[in-house]
Amino acid sequence: MYDHSVEQEHDRLSGRFGRRRFLLDASAGLGAIALHWLLEREARAADREADRRTLPGASPRPAPHFEPKVRRVIQIFACGGMSHLDTFDHKPLLRERHGRAIEVKGKITPFFGQPGTCLQSPWTFEKRGESGLEISSLLPEIAKCADDLTIIRSMVAKSANHTPATFQMNSGFTLNGFPSMGAWLSYGLGTENENLPAYVVLPDPRGLPAGGAINWTSGFLPASHQGVCFRTKGDPIPDLSTPDDVEPAERDAGRAFLARLNRGDLAAHPGDSSLEARIRSYELAARMQTSIPESLDLAREPKSVRDLYGLDQPATAGFGRNCLMARRLIERGVRFVQLYHGGAFGSPRINWDAHEDLKENHGNQAASLDRPVAGLLRDLKSRGLLADTLVLFTTEFGRTPFTQGIDGKGRDHHNLAFSCWMAGAGLRPGIAHGATDEFGYQIVDSPTSIYDLHATILHLLGIDHKRLTYYYNGLNRRLTDVHGVVVEPLLA
Repeated sequence: MYDHSVEQEHDRLSGRFGRRRFLLDASAGLGAIALHWLLEREARAADREADRRTLPGASPRPAPHFEPKVRRVIQIFACGGMSHLDTFDHKPLLRERHGRAIEVKGKITPFFGQPGTCLQSPWTFEKRGESGLEISSLLPEIAKCADDLTIIRSMVAKSANHTPATFQMNSGFTLNGFPSMGAWLSYGLGTENENLPAYVVLPDPRGLPAGGAINWTSGFLPASHQGVCFRTKGDPIPDLSTPDDVEPAERDAGRAFLARLNRGDLAAHPGDSSLEARIRSYELAARMQTSIPESLDLAREPKSVRDLYGLDQPATAGFGRNCLMARRLIERGVRFVQLYHGGAFGSPRINWDAHEDLKENHGNQAASLDRPVAGLLRDLKSRGLLADTLVLFTTEFGRTPFTQGIDGKGRDHHNLAFSCWMAGAGLRPGIAHGATDEFGYQIVDSPTSIYDLHATILHLLGIDHKRLTYYYNGLNRRLTDVHGVVVEPLLA
């Protein structure tokens, strides 16, 4: 047998790079490069998790506390205060007493201090589907989905002021700066797709909600868990695409150089969550350059699906695009997608704040929301996605059963009673939980706080709301503060 060692020794002494030496080094060298790449990738992943665990207040990301019914959530937020009395909570007595004084126990304290007379709903109510849920003609398409809805008619909020009430629905607190529910879910469960954010926000094309970006803040949680807000006009994420005059290799080299500088800076400032979040955002942005255009390319959808969401009509096209984008994002592993319908308060034509003219305001808003939301429910159900997705429909508070002012045509803010609904996995469909009095002014059965709602949502995701905590400022903080119970009658 030929002794390779003789040739190798001869090559070493002569300085010659022989044939066998070349083949050996080439194969081993490529293997070493591949091995180094794999090890470096694993190390980076481990470093990211280690960084997350060592940030101030961080605790190890928990596995679900029990078997989850839901994998992801789509929240639809009707900004401005949708009237429960004109949508999901039928009160025939308002028609009987229209134009007369209201008679309820206790003092009447409307937000603007101008209680008027009883105002009947301009819309009719009918029993819908096999469930017989009464839903208003204001939302005819959503009404057709009644058998899939789980309505809560006994919601109560702490504030009748738009901004703090919006904060509470999002974070559990009326003060700003606390982590939003989406941030808590990102922190607790992470994403199922490393190329997309865990928490995406799709604002109304007409404007941002009351309080703006603070509604999707990560608060005291690591900054990487804040919501990623996509633009709903033009490019979803500005400056994501590489300019035409920049070569891919040049862009990659610049990104690699920036990553080295950032990592060095992070090593010099351990525990800086904002710096860590910025580094992760750069890394995520690089991956999103390929994933986002595909995820949000609605032209890939057949015309029948686009029409289902109302993209064929000017009134519904804007919000319809958001609803369709939400479905495409949760299909690709985004954990929480939040859609806002309506802009900031003070602009009654672009939100549900019906002070001046209830019929005109709610009629206009429903015209752009009803068909897209119903299309989303039908589409999710037809694809089997509703079996492990939660659709959550909320507003910050309801409206009064009486007019704002004696001769008014609108309703005032009302936080003492309003309605929300859910649809999807783990719920009892086709039911209404809780009840208000005959005027819809006070809750008379099963009051449900926003803490209770949040506790129930976390439960569906397999999380005990008392055990998802983050140590901050001397306390183990949580989404539900020191309150909240799971609303068991809602659960299947």
